[in-house]
Order: sequence, then structure tokens, then C-alpha cells
Amino acid sequence: MADASATPFVMYGARGAIAAGLSHVEQQVRSIEQAVDDNPGLAFDLAKTLVESACRTVLVERGVEYEESDDLPRLFKIAAMYLPFLPPSASRESQARDSLNRTLSGLNTTIQGICELRNRFGFASHGSGNPRPALESIQARLAAQAADTIVGFVYCVHRQDRTPAPSPRALYDENPIFNDYVDDTHETISIFEVNLRPSEVLFQVEPESYRVYLADFDSETETTEKEATENSPTEVVT
Repeated sequence: MADASATPFVMYGARGAIAAGLSHVEQQVRSIEQAVDDNPGLAFDLAKTLVESACRTVLVERGVEYEESDDLPRLFKIAAMYLPFLPPSASRESQARDSLNRTLSGLNTTIQGICELRNRFGFASHGSGNPRPALESIQARLAAQAADTIVGFVYCVHRQDRTPAPSPRALYDENPIFNDYVDDTHETISIFEVNLRPSEVLFQVEPESYRVYLADFDSETETTEKEATENSPTEVVT
């Protein structure tokens, strides 16, 4: 069997995105392709940076505001809210949406993994008081290939414009659990004899803030569910 490390690493998805208009990341892509074998630690840094660049570009080109301090997981979650991942013929199919959401959840987990690899093993990661084991080219390829897949897919969906992004109202209607959370943690707003839901007011008056808080809520919920799963007792089969 041929040794994978003997084959030059090529980022096909990211290069497709470059051809479609993401031209400013070409140097990042070239650097990753070289670093995978020559400097695996640097490949972890660059893989995270590449995905971040793609997400920021998508948000800018779609006119979506974000904070410069937003980390990569949050940038991806916000970008995903505006991208038309499903064709019009399937957008109303609940099973299609559920399956896609599970796939996007997997991408979120992958992005979190890329960030953790960068923080723990990256060439320019945060300093540590203790020496850390160095990962090798094969692990760097995993991170680079994951970043390649995400960038190629996300930018392709963004550029094809086959259908408009979900309407803001759809975003509100599709998140009843978050809306109930906002309503339960804030008092009802009363104007004369009209009672307004706090979630509705936040959505209508500060739609960008609504999206940011929604992304935070999803992240916290995902973390809580993960911790509950990890801490649940394992059933012993006898």
C-alpha cells in the first residue's frame, strides 16, 4: 500500500473556492499544503485560520454583521444561519432539515476539534508550562482535510445563490426553545394594554443580537448535552 505521506497534499475543496472567488486565501492554502509534511504544528494553526477567513468572507459578502472578537465556532454558526443549504424543493421537508441539521452539528464538532488541535498542538499556540507531545503529518492531514471540506462546501453554497437565505421570520419561528428561554428569563413587555414577548421584541428590534445570543444558546446547550453524556453512568452488561 502506498504511503499517504509520500503523496503531496492538495486542498481540492479550498482550491475550488479560490476559483469561485475566494482568491485572497490562496497563500494560506499553499502554506497548509506545504506545512502538512514540513511543519505539522503550523498546519493546525493555518487550518483554523483558513476556515475563519472563509466564514468571515461569507458574512461580509452576505451583508451580515459580526464582532471582530467572535471565535471560529460562533462565526460558523452565524454563517450557517444565512446559507441556503437545502434546495427549494426540500426546504419544507422536516426530515431533510433534521438530517441536514445533524450533519451541520457534525461540522460544528469538527470545527471545535480543529480549534482544540490548534490550541494544544499548533506551532503558534498558547504557551504552556509543560512540554507537549508533537503530532505528526498524518494528524495534520486530518485537520487540513477537515478544513478543506468545510471551506469548499460552505463557500460553494454561498456562491451558488440557488435560493435566498432563510427569511428572518423563519429563523425566529424555527427556534421555539430559544424563544421560550428568552421569554422565561425576561419579564413580559407591556405597552398600554398590549403584552409583548421579550423574544419577539429582541428579534424585531435587534436582529443581529438575536442571532448572536441564539448562537451562544446553541453552543451552551451542545456543551451541556455533551457533558451529560460523558458523565452518565455506563451500563454494565453481565
